[in-house]
Amino acid sequence: MPELESWRTLKRNLLLDRSPWMRIYADDVELPDGQIVEGYLRLESPSYVTIVPLDRKNRVGLIRSYKRGVDAIDIQPPAGIIEAAEPPLQAAQRELIEELGCSAEAWHSLGSYVLGGNFGGGPAHFFLATGCEQIQAPDSGDLEEQQVLWLPLPEVRQRWLAGQFRQLASVAALGLALAHLDSPDGTSSSAGVEVQT
Repeated sequence: MPELESWRTLKRNLLLDRSPWMRIYADDVELPDGQIVEGYLRLESPSYVTIVPLDRKNRVGLIRSYKRGVDAIDIQPPAGIIEAAEPPLQAAQRELIEELGCSAEAWHSLGSYVLGGNFGGGPAHFFLATGCEQIQAPDSGDLEEQQVLWLPLPEVRQRWLAGQFRQLASVAALGLALAHLDSPDGTSSSAGVEVQT
């Protein structure tokens, strides 16, 4: 099987700059066969974390709030933007305290992913936080009103299977967490590695 080659960016044109939230570029790229493609769109958006928190009663902590992307009230695991020079695990720990007022006994990395293979976005860093317990009142500082829900793990699994989570990051993080929890040794794959806190 022949080796694959990366595309080469020849020129980058900034179309939209809404920093720090997003930048959209039209890149001129050269393909491995020498073909030039002009105006190939690329999205740059901040890195973020999504945390699936599980408490000692086997309940998953979720946030119910209005989300502009789906233009509806939705439920999702806690999530947030990674601040400049902040390691993903540190951002996840901060977001869990801010949004749920919780700390976790153990942290498991579920991997890092971009939104779209062709256009970019992200990357998203997913974590499972186990042994969660309340240490303070939530104080997210977000624009939207939020309600904290602690739902039994079997109910979250049923909702996930029924397609009741409408945000891709929520679907992916919950699916990876469920696979991790279902595996005999608590790790479904190379993702799902316990990380030091």
